This record gives sequence, structure tokens and C-alpha cells, in this order.
Amino acid sequence: MKTQIEFAREGVVTPQMSSVAERENIAAEYVREQVALGTIVIPWNHERKPQAVGIGKGLATKVNASIGTSSDIVDYAAEVRKAKAAEQAGADTLMELSVGGDLDRVRREVIAAVELPVGNVPLYQAFCEAARKYGDPNKLDEELLFDTIEQQCADGMAFMAVHCGINLYTIERLRKQGYRYGGLVSKGGVSMVAWMMANGKENPLYEKFDRVIEILKKYDTVLSLGNGLRAGSIHDSHDRAMVQELLINCELAELGRDMGCQMLVEGPGHMPLDEIETNVKLQKRMSGDAPYYMLGPISSDVAPGYDHITAAIGSAQSSRYGADLICYITPAEHLALPNEQDVIDGVKAAKVAAYVGDMNKYPEKGRERDKQMSKARRDLNWQKQFDLALFPEDAAAIRASRVPEDEDTCTMCGDFCASRGAGELFKKDLCGDKI
Repeated sequence: MKTQIEFAREGVVTPQMSSVAERENIAAEYVREQVALGTIVIPWNHERKPQAVGIGKGLATKVNASIGTSSDIVDYAAEVRKAKAAEQAGADTLMELSVGGDLDRVRREVIAAVELPVGNVPLYQAFCEAARKYGDPNKLDEELLFDTIEQQCADGMAFMAVHCGINLYTIERLRKQGYRYGGLVSKGGVSMVAWMMANGKENPLYEKFDRVIEILKKYDTVLSLGNGLRAGSIHDSHDRAMVQELLINCELAELGRDMGCQMLVEGPGHMPLDEIETNVKLQKRMSGDAPYYMLGPISSDVAPGYDHITAAIGSAQSSRYGADLICYITPAEHLALPNEQDVIDGVKAAKVAAYVGDMNKYPEKGRERDKQMSKARRDLNWQKQFDLALFPEDAAAIRASRVPEDEDTCTMCGDFCASRGAGELFKKDLCGDKI
């Protein structure tokens, strides 16, 4: 079975491309052209056939939600509830990142619970299995790693974060710069670095990259090039280790694309606002405009409990400058395993950020909704305000919880409603039909 990029290069508009075009209100031929170039990807899997979601050039910025068990909390039903809550809140994709309990069970139950494209990180299960089998994750056998990737693709993974860009050269950059303020924060990245150092070997995912591509191509699973050395502190942003891994991932994106596999490049992490534009433009230039999957970025390190806000601020900027998929951050980031409400709050914050970014990325088509909302507020048309809102039910519920005496106003201003007062001053005969 061919991949989306192989079909596109042959001039074939697949049902998935048509579905993306309809959702985005653009021409199917445009989607095909960009898939052929590798600037749009459609996470897919021949075994599962999830909802078709387009990620990349000219498309709305998408939002990913991540869930999964930990070694401390294993509740399969809770993960399914979180998956469904993320889908209902508006997530476009989902990542299942469990590291505790029966990993096959939780992955399969989550996949069965939603229609979204589901991704994961195969290193997690590979190292967990090695630790259980041998008592030491560093005894991981390469064949177990590739077998894990194959099995998870067979289960229906639509995209997969694989840490191919960590190699001995990047580790040497980390050593020579004197480590970091925030250390290493990627579970998969740390596990692979530890394995390489313990065994004195090159990363097999880098060394045998063609084998990774071969497996994912079989299922048309998108390869998301993981950033295992991403900055976990804004003071580590764009250090030599992080930049080196990004450079390698951009090279691999080009190689994988040439081999007929759909490719994403993953970005950081923690990053101050003044570096985001440069980061996105650097990735786009070095990768040939491959779709960019940005984790936030978290724009400050001092707001635990509110990191969905620090990430939303960074996400709006990354979307504005060209990031294509942003991974949500929940209020529990850095503190605890997210619960169902954390997931909902994280998705909604990220959706707002993506919308704000797109308003500026596509100003010619991204601001009409805001204009209509302004007019509805001016005219005290509450139902139209709810219809235009990103989260209509939330907006309506807040208003209903504090009912005003005059139904035209709200309890913020009551009798002193500025919109009503101004409307009485500037009648239609004064303004005409211009607005």
C-alpha cells in the first residue's frame, strides 16, 4: 500500500486529501501538491483509518493533546475519559504516552475510544519492556526496539515521535558546553542517551534510519522526528546541543520525504518570546518547509500551575510565525499527571493560542470572525456572540450563572452598559449601512 506522499506524487487525490480540503475550505489539488512536496502531512494508518487531519502549509494550526499513565498512577478508564475529553474539547490529534501498567492495553483502549489520529513515542514501551525483562533499561536489544515500533504501527498509530536525531555528536556538544541549567527533560531522550553511553554505541534509530522509514511507510504512519535534547529551560534555548539535534532532524526530514514517508519535525520546549520567530524560520529553511510540531513553547519557567498560559503565549507566537501543530500544556505541567479537567483546560488554552496565531499568519482570511463578534457585542446580540465564540457552551454558561436585570446587558456594567449607551447616541441613520 502506498503512502499519502507517494499517491500525491503520482497525481492522485486520495479520499484523505479530499477530506482535508473540505475541512479547510481549500482546493483538493492544493492539498495534493503540498503533500507531494512534503509541506503538508496527513497522519494516517492503513490498519485503523482515523479521521483525516491536515497539518502544514496553508492550513489552520492544529492542536495535539497528550495523555497517558505514569509509574505512580495507572487508571485505564481515566485515560479513556481523558482521551474523549480532549476530543470533545477540540483537539485535532492525540498522543498516548503511557509508561505505567499494561502499555498494550492502554494504547489499544485509547485508540478504540476516539476518532482522532493517535500518536505515541515507541521508546517509552521499548525501555519499559527492557527494564521489566532484564532489570535494566540499558540492556535494551535493538531488535526489541524495532519490533516495538512495528507492533505499535500495527495497532493503528497515525504518527510516531521517534528520537532519530540524537547521536554521539550531539551528546558531545552537550558535554562540551558544560551541561545545562534545566538538564534533559525528554523521557525518551534521556533513555536513549543513557543507552548510548552505557553501551558505547550509536543510536540505532539514527544509524538505521532507513529501517525506521521502512516500517512506518508500510502503514503510512507519519514520522515525527522527536526532540530528545529540547530545552527544558528558557536559559537553555538554542544551546549547541538543541540546535545540533534540530539540524540533524531537518536533514532526516528531507531524507525520509525522499524515501516516500510523511515527515514532521518536532520543536521545543522552553523558549523566550524573542527567539520564537527565529526558531520557526530556521526549521522551515533547513527542512524544506516540513511541517513543524511545536511543544508550546513554554515562555517562562516560573508559573507552575499556570503553564497552560505560559505555553499558550508561546504557542500563539509559534503559530503566527509558521508552526503547524502545537502540543498543549496543562496546568499540571511540572507538577503532576494531568487529570480530566487539566486536559480540557490545556486543549482550550491551546485552541485559543492557535486561533490567535492564525489570525496573524493568515490576516486576509483570519479576522472576519472577530469582526462579526465585534458587531454582535456592539448590538447586544447575545445569541450571535455565543454562535461565534470558540467555546459557545462555556460562554453561555457564564452568562447564565449571573443573570442581569435587563436581559440586553450583562452584570459587568448593568445600567451603565457602554454598548447600549453608545448605540443610542449613534443610530443607524447616523452610521448608515457601512458597518
